Amino acid sequence: MLIEDDTARRVIQAALSRGADYADIFAEHREGYNLRLEEAKIEENTTGSEIGAGIRVIMGESVAYAYTNDLSEDSLLETARVAASAVRGGEKAPINLEQKWNMLPVLGEHPIEINLEDFAREDKIALLQKADEAARSAGNEVVQVIAALGDSRQQIFLANSLDEIVLDNRVRVRMVVQVVAAREGEVQIGYEAPGALGGYEMFKRFPPEKLGHDAAAMAITMLDARPAPSGPMAVVIGNGTGGVLFHEACGHSLEADAIHKHASVFEGKIGRKVANSIVSAYDDATLKNRWGSFNYDDEGVRAQRTPLIEEGMLHNFINDLKRSKRDQVAPSGNGRRQSYRHVAIPRMTNTFIAAGEAKPHEIIADTPLGIYAKKLGGGEVNPVTGDFIFSIVEGYMIRQGKMAEPVKGATLVGNGPRVLQDIDAIADDIDFDTGMCGKDGQSVPVCTGQPTLRVRELVVGGTAEVV
Repeated sequence: MLIEDDTARRVIQAALSRGADYADIFAEHREGYNLRLEEAKIEENTTGSEIGAGIRVIMGESVAYAYTNDLSEDSLLETARVAASAVRGGEKAPINLEQKWNMLPVLGEHPIEINLEDFAREDKIALLQKADEAARSAGNEVVQVIAALGDSRQQIFLANSLDEIVLDNRVRVRMVVQVVAAREGEVQIGYEAPGALGGYEMFKRFPPEKLGHDAAAMAITMLDARPAPSGPMAVVIGNGTGGVLFHEACGHSLEADAIHKHASVFEGKIGRKVANSIVSAYDDATLKNRWGSFNYDDEGVRAQRTPLIEEGMLHNFINDLKRSKRDQVAPSGNGRRQSYRHVAIPRMTNTFIAAGEAKPHEIIADTPLGIYAKKLGGGEVNPVTGDFIFSIVEGYMIRQGKMAEPVKGATLVGNGPRVLQDIDAIADDIDFDTGMCGKDGQSVPVCTGQPTLRVRELVVGGTAEVV
C-alpha cells in the first residue's frame, strides 16, 4: 500500500486534533506514457510519474485541504496539522489504534486483457502509423495527420475517520487522430478520439485504421460543405458526440455545488417534470471499461448509476460527501479530483440520455426539413439560465426526409431545459464519446453519450437562407 495502516490512523488523528467532524487521506501514484506522431514521424515520446497525498478536514460547512508529495509519516503528520489548523472546535477522542479498518473490497469490474507493460513501445508506434497511413490514403486533399496515444496507471489509497480504507487501480488508454484536409484555399478538420478504462485491447473495438479513415473522411467531406442556413428549424443530433450538449447545457447544472451556489436552472425542481416524458438521463460510473468509469470515486464512495431524469421527471443531483451531508441524502459517488493536489468536488462520469425505441432512419424520414448534427464541437453555456451556443463541426441538411448536402459554419443556439422539453424522438442507437471535462481548474475523464434524437425546433446560426 502507498501508506501503512498505522501511519494512516495517526495522520487522521492529527487531522482531527482541532475538532474537525471528518478527515480523510487521498494518496495516489500515477504513471503515464505519451507518444505523438506528426508528418509520419514521432515528435513526442514522454513518460511521467508523480506520487503524493492530500489531507482534508471538514468542520460543518468549512473545508480545509493540504497536500504533500512526500509520503513519509513525518510529512503526512505535518500536512495533517496544517489542514487541522484551519478549523476550530473541541478536541476529538483518539481513534482506537487497535480497531480493525473496514477494508472495502478491491474490485475488478473493469477487466484488462492487454496490460500496459505487456504492450511494447514498437507496438504503440505501429498503432499510430496505421492510423496515419489510413488517413493519408483517404485522398490527396489530406495535408496533415496528427496521431497521439497515451496510457496511464493510477494507484489509489484512501482512508478516513470512519475507519474505512479503499484501494483502487485505474488503467486508461486513449488515442486522438486529427486530420486536416485542404482544397483551393478551403481547410477542414476531422478527428476521432476513443478512450477506455482498460488496456490495449481497446484497439480491438477501435482499430487505428478505422480511426484514421473516419477522421480523414470527415475532413474531406466537409470540404464540399455549403454555408449553413440560419433560423429556427428541426435539428437531429447524432449519437455519441451529440451527448456533449446534454453534458454541458444540463449536466453541470445538475451538480450539487452549482445548486448550493444558486447557480443552476434546476434548483428546487427535484420531483418536477423538466423534460419530455420520452427523456431519461443517467450518470453511471459503473459502465464496463468506459473512459469515465471507476470502482470507487475519489472520496472512497462506491461507483454507482444515478438516475438524473426518468420519464421527464428530475430525480437526483450529482453530489459528493460534503454536499450529500448538507442535503441529507446518500452520496452519489461523484466526488472526483484531478490529482492529490486537488480537493474532490461533484463531477460527472459517464453521463447520457438513454436509448429510445425509434430507428435513426425513421427519425430522418420523419423530418421534412432540418439539420443533422453528426458531430458537435465546443460551446458556451450559462448554467444559471441554461442558455447555450454550440458549433456543429460535421453537419448535413435534411430535405424531404433524406440526408442531403453537408453544411459548414453552423451553430446551435438554445436553452438546455427547453431542449429537454422539445426532444420529440429518440432512437435506439446509443453510443458514447470521450473527453476531458474542465471545472474549477480541474480536468477529469468523462464520457458523453446519447442515441440519435430530434429536437423539434432549435435556432441554427448560419450565413445562408434555407433553400
